[in-house]
Amino acid sequence: MKTDELGIPRFSNKDLIDMIYSGHVDKCHVVLCDESDDIDLFNKAATEQGISQLTKYIPLDVNKDEFDGVLQSEWFMPDEYKNMDIFSWLEQRCPDHESVTRVEMEIIEYEARGMLDLLCYMVYLVDFMRENNIVWGVGRGSSVASYILYLIGVHKVNSIQYGLDFNEFMR
Repeated sequence: MKTDELGIPRFSNKDLIDMIYSGHVDKCHVVLCDESDDIDLFNKAATEQGISQLTKYIPLDVNKDEFDGVLQSEWFMPDEYKNMDIFSWLEQRCPDHESVTRVEMEIIEYEARGMLDLLCYMVYLVDFMRENNIVWGVGRGSSVASYILYLIGVHKVNSIQYGLDFNEFMR
């Protein structure tokens, strides 16, 4: 399987054959296939047999930023999270002035990268996981350098306590 510049997966004939032989024939009709004579022949036979055709990959004529913007605007998230004032929500969870200062510094970086909606989504996701008793880890990689993600509950590492540099996460 290959992906295009937008991250959309494309399957070759070989990929489809591998899917069939590994017992996933039922998944073949839900993937996007590279164009080939074999795909055309299969689709012709599928039509005659009354079964699902394979879907051909067609490149989208959009730039990556526009594509990402559309995808990020279409996440399922209840209105209470979409409309939340994330800065106030975070500030209310800060125990002292040092943590408020850290949140102010981090929020500027998240906002500059257009990621405030992502933070709201993370609040929703963590709330959903807690309500449904879904277990997640204590934290991995550079994300533990974000105090905001700690306040949201994405991880359990207090980056202020351990002196972790937020820029390690945002680079």
